[in-house]
Amino acid sequence: MKLYDTPLAPNPRRVRWFMAEKGIEDIEIVRLNLMEGGHKTADYLAKAGLPNVPALEMDNGTTITESLAICRYLESRYPEPNLFGRTPEETAVIEMWTRRAEMLVATPIMVGVRHSHPALAALETQNPVIAEYNTATGLRALKVLDRRLGESEWLGAERLTVADIVAFIGIDFGRMIKLKPPEDLTHVARWAQAMRERPAAKAAM
Repeated sequence: MKLYDTPLAPNPRRVRWFMAEKGIEDIEIVRLNLMEGGHKTADYLAKAGLPNVPALEMDNGTTITESLAICRYLESRYPEPNLFGRTPEETAVIEMWTRRAEMLVATPIMVGVRHSHPALAALETQNPVIAEYNTATGLRALKVLDRRLGESEWLGAERLTVADIVAFIGIDFGRMIKLKPPEDLTHVARWAQAMRERPAAKAAM
């Protein structure tokens, strides 16, 4: 298998972190330079269908994009440690928190960064109104995560799951514009520090 990857971008980083948590080392990493249009070449588009990263090319030639689809496929191929849920009930709760993390927090913050960081103007027609609105939306939604993390060490279960990976990488992408969670969100702060200390955090950089 081959993973088409690019440094710094948050969605590929999700997959790298996921792979690091599982100790997956037998997938070839193919780095694309987005600033040079590596994701828009005819060869890449023929595989991926869209100019998106990451993309996973399977052994049979099938190529899939979307970071969560890739992670779910890898979960089926490398089932341990489990990151998507062991029982129907646990799987449903993890899915709920993964979607909340992505829709309420990660996506708005990522959009805010893409529309405000000067270096990303080469990839995005930036709009400061979009940047401000999405950044504020993502920061407000952190209160939802803080309440959950006041009840549980991790977001989706009693162990780290894909929900934590999605949430943390979205929040951490905000560092590009010096965005920090509000200081009164003490549970988010505790959890974020635990995420930074995981070996997978360094592997996924």
